[in-house]
Amino acid sequence: MRYLPLTADDRSAMLSVIGATTIDDLFVDVPPEARLDGPIADLPNQASELAVERHMGALARRNRAAGDGPFFLGAGAYRHHVPASVDHLIQRGEFLTAYTPYQPEIAQGTLQMLFEFQSQVARLLGTDVANASMYDGSTACWEAVVMARRITRRAKALFSTGVHPHYRSVARTMAKYTGDVLVEGDPELVPGTDWADLAAAVDKETSCVVVQYPDILGRIDDMAALAKACQASGALLIAVVTEPVALGLIKAPGEMGADIVVGEGQSIGVGLQFGGPYVGLFACKAKYVRQMPGRLCGETVDANGKRGFVLTLSTREQHIRREKATSNICTNSGLCALAFSIHMTLLGEAGLRQLASINHGRALAAAGQLAKVPGVSVLNSAFFNEFTLLLPAAARPVVHQLAERDILGGVSLGRLYPENAGLENGLVVAVTETCTAEDIAAFAAALKEVLA
Repeated sequence: MRYLPLTADDRSAMLSVIGATTIDDLFVDVPPEARLDGPIADLPNQASELAVERHMGALARRNRAAGDGPFFLGAGAYRHHVPASVDHLIQRGEFLTAYTPYQPEIAQGTLQMLFEFQSQVARLLGTDVANASMYDGSTACWEAVVMARRITRRAKALFSTGVHPHYRSVARTMAKYTGDVLVEGDPELVPGTDWADLAAAVDKETSCVVVQYPDILGRIDDMAALAKACQASGALLIAVVTEPVALGLIKAPGEMGADIVVGEGQSIGVGLQFGGPYVGLFACKAKYVRQMPGRLCGETVDANGKRGFVLTLSTREQHIRREKATSNICTNSGLCALAFSIHMTLLGEAGLRQLASINHGRALAAAGQLAKVPGVSVLNSAFFNEFTLLLPAAARPVVHQLAERDILGGVSLGRLYPENAGLENGLVVAVTETCTAEDIAAFAAALKEVLA
């Protein structure tokens, strides 16, 4: 156990100052059902540091790492190969800090990196401008909704049923405190998207329409008609991208008329990392830039004509009056944004297209093999590297049986939508460049065995 320089008298003195009797008094606001009552099972109260390390190491070895075998999980977080050079470069002393540029005049390197990150994101998403990153994709999605409310002065947001349920959950949580009305629902197991229905539902009260591209079932559609419907009613179209590698092959949302494009940048440069930290992408049309949350770095020249970078826009509460702030975001995903930018630089435009092509090719091969398993069919009429399988049985137990055969075979819709029995036979399968032909063959054979 590490030495903690506080005596019992020290703790009592501190508690008395704040009016508490015991340490437990500090946690009275935590619901009893959320508290741990007593010690952790099989974990002694006292042990040496070496013993604790061995115990925790043994627990960790019970996990299965993503790279240990066939891996087909996606649904918002994707396993891609990240070159070793990315991790090496972000750990250089000039970069290795989570700190953000509060002193921009002395952080030229950081500002230049963010400027280049912004340029890459704007070009990738097909928009005029991008900010210096957000926390993650789900919070970026919510910030886009409140940005639309500021612009339109309306408070009804229509969510496509194809938006990731976790993103919708984040929006519901935040809307409790803003009064925004969210119109949403679960997807149906049909090949096409619900965007035509959304276009028909847009009215004079609608602030924005939120769609995902490709959506949670892996479906792809042209959003140009939906964008026109939004424009006709004075609403904004928000596009969410959870797999940015897809934009190496398919048309960018901004090029189809989306007003705001947000997303999760984890696929490029950032590993899975047990669910975070990730990097939120946020971009929009130039005319809305002053309502954009977060910060934006710009390029300029100094008094001597030398190229330099400045914190051009930062409409958060630390820089302007709280009531004028567009967001309370106080930092960005600086190191993850750096990893994204380095990986994008290493790939280049041709490399990204090649990576995307490999992903799509292997997904096509996997879909073809899996659809040959008796009783199995592919829902999608078009997809990039992720598609939905329709199984002849509930997908959740199938996923567990595949895992027992050392194959992580996808994300069941029963897990994403536990209260919707109509979706329980759906299995979302992601295939990236890390999936080999042998992995795909093993998956198909195991699925046939499980469903027999």
